[in-house]
Amino acid sequence: MTGNSINSDLIRGHIDTIILGMLQDCDKYGYEICKEVTDLSGGAYELKEPTLYSAARRLEKQGLVSSYWGDEVSGGGRRKYYTITQQGVAIYHQNLQEWNRALAIIEKLLSREARTKEDH
Repeated sequence: MTGNSINSDLIRGHIDTIILGMLQDCDKYGYEICKEVTDLSGGAYELKEPTLYSAARRLEKQGLVSSYWGDEVSGGGRRKYYTITQQGVAIYHQNLQEWNRALAIIEKLLSREARTKEDH
């Protein structure tokens, strides 16, 4: 782990929600999602393509995203685009609320720990 990176274990349980979040505004293809995650994290987290595609298959089976093939691009290949479903939007917002509750609890617990250490 480099100085700017984050332990991927801290992110692992939130990959589905991150992907759903990346699809909130528009459809995206796999590499585009990975690049956006890296860019938005300032390089601190890199979503690997195998992880993305595994999660995308899972999300598609759950009905949270759907996919389609885009037009052929100038390298001869076609890109598979992902779009969030209405159910995916609902789950994204539910997960975001749960994350915010968990974050508030973790902050309280860690700040309590810091206060307890100061008292001793």
